[in-house]
Amino acid sequence: MSSSLNIAVVGGGAAGFFAAISAKEHHPNAQVIIYEKSNKVLAKVKVSGGGRCNVTHACFDNKELSKFYPRGTNQLRKAFEQFNAQSTIDWFKKRGVTLETLPDNCIFPKSNSSQTIIDCFEFEAKRLGVRVQQQTPINDIHFENGRFVLKSLEQEIFADRVIYTTGGQPKVDSLRWAEKFGHTIVQPVPSLFTFNMPNEPIRSLMGIVVEPALVRVEKTKLEADGPLLVTHWGMSGPAILKLSAFGARILAENNYDFAVLVNWLHTKKEDVLRQDLDRVKETNADKKISNYNPFGLSSRLWEYLVEKSAISVDARWKEVTGKAFNKLVNTLLNDRYEVKGKTTFKEEFVTAGGISLDGVDFKTMESRHQPGLFFAGEVLDVDGVTGGFNFQAAWSTGWIAGKVPSRASGTVTSDE
Repeated sequence: MSSSLNIAVVGGGAAGFFAAISAKEHHPNAQVIIYEKSNKVLAKVKVSGGGRCNVTHACFDNKELSKFYPRGTNQLRKAFEQFNAQSTIDWFKKRGVTLETLPDNCIFPKSNSSQTIIDCFEFEAKRLGVRVQQQTPINDIHFENGRFVLKSLEQEIFADRVIYTTGGQPKVDSLRWAEKFGHTIVQPVPSLFTFNMPNEPIRSLMGIVVEPALVRVEKTKLEADGPLLVTHWGMSGPAILKLSAFGARILAENNYDFAVLVNWLHTKKEDVLRQDLDRVKETNADKKISNYNPFGLSSRLWEYLVEKSAISVDARWKEVTGKAFNKLVNTLLNDRYEVKGKTTFKEEFVTAGGISLDGVDFKTMESRHQPGLFFAGEVLDVDGVTGGFNFQAAWSTGWIAGKVPSRASGTVTSDE
């Protein structure tokens, strides 16, 4: 590879660093420079996972792994054939970073600190000779005379290859330049957010976790299960975050004004629950309903659900009959809550939307419209649920984009 090859990586986040390191490893004679608009790099890595950095997920079947992405499922399956969760583990191990798998299959650095991941990237970039240029916002990109011209403030930067990795963009304006190359921009909307329930008294039970619960969005086919956390503003936890990801566009269309139905007993069906409650009534007839909770729910939540069913917590089990019995069944399986808004966390903001996937070859991450232009990470219309999946997509697409294939010479690749 000629030493005159200049590779510009736009964005100093997770995908950007991984792409730059990959590019320099695959093409050691190339000049690789990361251009970051702010004065900080790897900011999202720093705050992710509560400062611990959930680097990936222990899912080693590529087909199953791809199912954790509401957008990009089919495309990422191709990418995972080249670099997947096991590849991530091996990559970090080779560089002296020990990872640890938790019971929920989330994988973190054993140090329990995201700084370990940041130090690894910065060390590798420096070792390989990747340059990092901060406070250099790229405002426009065009192609002329056989090379890319990147505009930053009053400066023009020239490159033979561009890898664009600026992360999720809440507004499309920053991606308008890509339309000139023929790319379609999918309108970004938030993904991975919690549900605000300002009018629901369940908020007084903040801190309670139910694991697992099943949550559905009323009048849709959207549903998700997993741990559910009651917060002072409403509901959160993996079940809610998963639901917000898969329902990102539908919920945005409804202006985040909708209702959810919670099955506090996960997948238990009505006929089975009725039989369970009948047995409880037979064997614990004289016990107070508040003193005998047959489902392992926290006492505060159990009493809340009993009272919501219009049953006194001092009532005996034998007194739970007729309408009260039916009401309790419905509350346990189809508890309804009105959502009026969302809460997103600015530092870990995830979007659904960005560069449309039909314009990118996922075998190479190269633009189908402009040879030499590559994309990686969340700037694409790709996003995963919580649990390390968004970082895995960043590593996979960044690694592939960094290989910088030679489509610019005229050989057009295809996903077919």
